[in-house]
Amino acid sequence: MKDKWEEVLKQKGPYIWEIPKEFRPGMLVDGRIYASQSLMKYIIKDQAPDQVANVAFLPGIVGYSLAMPDIHWGYGFPIGGVAATRLDDGVISPGGVGFDINCGVRLLRSNLKFQDIKNKMNQLVELLYKKIPAGVGSEGILKLNLAEAKRVLADGAQWAVQKGLGEKDDITYTEEKGKMREANPDIISNKAIQRGASQLGTLGSGNHFLEIQLVDKIYQAEKATQMGLEEGMITMLVHTGSRGFGHQVCSDHLAIMQKAVQRYKISIPDRQLACAPLTAPEGKNYYQAMCCAANFAWANRQCITHWIREVFSQIFRISQEELGLKLVYDVAHNIAKIEDHQYEGNNLQLCVHRKGATRAFPPHHPELPPKYKEIGQPVLIPGDMGRFSFVLVGNEKAMQETFGSTCHGAGRLLSRGAAKREVKNRNIVAELGKRDILVKARSRETLAEEISEAYKDVTEVVNVMDQSGISSKVARMRPLGVIKG
Repeated sequence: MKDKWEEVLKQKGPYIWEIPKEFRPGMLVDGRIYASQSLMKYIIKDQAPDQVANVAFLPGIVGYSLAMPDIHWGYGFPIGGVAATRLDDGVISPGGVGFDINCGVRLLRSNLKFQDIKNKMNQLVELLYKKIPAGVGSEGILKLNLAEAKRVLADGAQWAVQKGLGEKDDITYTEEKGKMREANPDIISNKAIQRGASQLGTLGSGNHFLEIQLVDKIYQAEKATQMGLEEGMITMLVHTGSRGFGHQVCSDHLAIMQKAVQRYKISIPDRQLACAPLTAPEGKNYYQAMCCAANFAWANRQCITHWIREVFSQIFRISQEELGLKLVYDVAHNIAKIEDHQYEGNNLQLCVHRKGATRAFPPHHPELPPKYKEIGQPVLIPGDMGRFSFVLVGNEKAMQETFGSTCHGAGRLLSRGAAKREVKNRNIVAELGKRDILVKARSRETLAEEISEAYKDVTEVVNVMDQSGISSKVARMRPLGVIKG
């Protein structure tokens, strides 16, 4: 630990560390980081606690400036950061959402076992790679005119299902039913629409992926059964977001927010935390535009789901019913949401920023579909391309401590440049092949940036949330085939 943080961070429990608001004049609340002792060493090295302290300056912030165990340095907010602000005197900050608005994950279960696919893995990976475009600037099968693009922004995944690109149940098991109603396509820039019009149904680059997985461990049998998961089952995990459209929406509104900070005399320690009051035109417009980008991302994952089903049907030559490729759940992890919460005995509507953090609502929450009322919301936590992914469920403690939030993944340890230096002269495809993981990527550079060593161990990250009682482990999946941008 660096001397500064040795003195500043106060350990409040096995996995809770706090930054007192006295640490930096202007902090309105304490900072709180969920982490193990070993993870905290990486977190401090990254200087992410500084960003936790900075977020505590946001007007109207309630409770704590929070960070999950996958926290690392980000734009304004740390990735892995959570902050809830009051609607009447609070702000909304694009830095608390990120550039890839509604980057998220969806999990599909199947009726297939390992023996069913082991001799078809090459075919599956090749055809998925061919069918679903991936990488920077990649363009999809769909080409939308202006009117149709606006319908996507308004209706999200529901647009895709109405077009025959999915099933009715896909909507039931998507967060917000795949559509944020506050979306207003009329305020979106032409540049953003142009960037998104050809990218629907594409994977993107960086840490985005499609993964064929095997459920290799069940922690809670009853909850797994309720989700349709069992040991030995083949699953598909999809991780992508709003592509160039979301990036442009964020860029457009950051420029507006920089001016809003001056107009409303908001004091922040980092210009990347640029924000506007939720009641102001700038705040309302950003929220409506962000909702459009969230809807685009849900439509994107829905289209990809449809093409995954087509690929499996083509290779196995059986019906969708026999394949059983059903959506378990779809979660967002870069988003701001207006939600009802209890704080200090009061019922409040809050704007909950989750940047690299996943919603984790408990059993009986009104937002949950009937199937999950008794067990809590499924939480999907992807690992890196060489390690496990997890399914968890939200617990009541999440509502009490983290505004219904948990971690979103492993969290980076190395920058992309450092990762590339780490793998010089290594054959990553061959290394993964020795571990029975088939990988297909657009470039060697992508694989170098995404090596396992570039990430924290997702098992340790998930264990912190499990042991803290925020979200509980239900199932674990290991990768068999990976498609990267």
